[in-house]
Amino acid sequence: MIELSRDTLVFSFPEVHPTARLTVSFQRTLRLPDNGRDYPLPPGFGGFPLRHVDDFAGNLPAEWPKHGGVLLPMRQAEAMWLSFRPDYLGDHATAYPFAIKIAAGKINAVSGGPWARPLARDPQDYVVAPRQPWLDGFNVQQGTVRQFVAMPLGEGYSAEEQLTGAAEHGGLQFLVAPMRAEAFARRFPKIVRRREVGTAMGIMDCVPSCPAPAAPAAMGLAPGGRMRQEIYDDPHRPDEWDEAQASRCFVHLLNSAHWRAATGDEPPPSPVTAQAYAQAGLPWFEYYDEKARPVGGSGILAGLKSLAAMATSKRKPLPNNASVAPGAIQVIHAPPRRDNVVRESGDW
Repeated sequence: MIELSRDTLVFSFPEVHPTARLTVSFQRTLRLPDNGRDYPLPPGFGGFPLRHVDDFAGNLPAEWPKHGGVLLPMRQAEAMWLSFRPDYLGDHATAYPFAIKIAAGKINAVSGGPWARPLARDPQDYVVAPRQPWLDGFNVQQGTVRQFVAMPLGEGYSAEEQLTGAAEHGGLQFLVAPMRAEAFARRFPKIVRRREVGTAMGIMDCVPSCPAPAAPAAMGLAPGGRMRQEIYDDPHRPDEWDEAQASRCFVHLLNSAHWRAATGDEPPPSPVTAQAYAQAGLPWFEYYDEKARPVGGSGILAGLKSLAAMATSKRKPLPNNASVAPGAIQVIHAPPRRDNVVRESGDW
């Protein structure tokens, strides 16, 4: 079951486990300079609004309601990152695990391959939560992604158009598969305590938190600036994922003017530029999980032209693309897992 709750997508699988629940949010952020330099993680400025496609079917292209899913507004050349938050089970000392496949215009954001339902391991074409708390872009090489940046579909910028030559799908596509109940019980047995205290600690947010055209303009995601981010390998066996119970969701991207025309709601304001953010001396971020192993980058995605390169070839220089010097960088470590147990025996 997929629910839209407070501008987030909530994937829940009560038939697998009562607390098998994953929340996916779409975060506004800085668009990094696209100049070949690797930048640390930018901040989040809060979530994008989401709306049910079915509520506005009469204002949308006929094929969109066929896909179902939700609508999300993005301005041209605006960036986003994806946040994955599985529910934490205090009596098992872990968050419930999920395999998450993400595609942009039905191009897999991890492997670069076309959309396919089965999970693939060689190369891995999905991420695993809670090991992977977020994803900011296309996996172009080990330890580096190119930021998700929205551009009008049909102008040749998107990953979809570069790889297929067609502007057919746009948007984002998700497939979420929970861990099998028996695998979860085996890997994470319930902890018996003399007294229950407290509850879970999750990953913190990075920072505290005209007449409209007649036809909606679809948006696709293009590869933007380079960012230091690892995509971690799957530590579980392939048969531990319950793919038969997997849920899919199509996230349609609208530009801000068409969002207003289709829904009657105001889109979020224009985001701050990376230059203004850096000049203000605000923090950037690095995320580390010392126990996780990164997967390799996709040769397919590495071959994509970046947004700035595409803009230059079209003689339309990318605005606000000057280099910046990130100031204070805050290091975020993965939360402790149940294998970080202090040994109790020994000579006293």
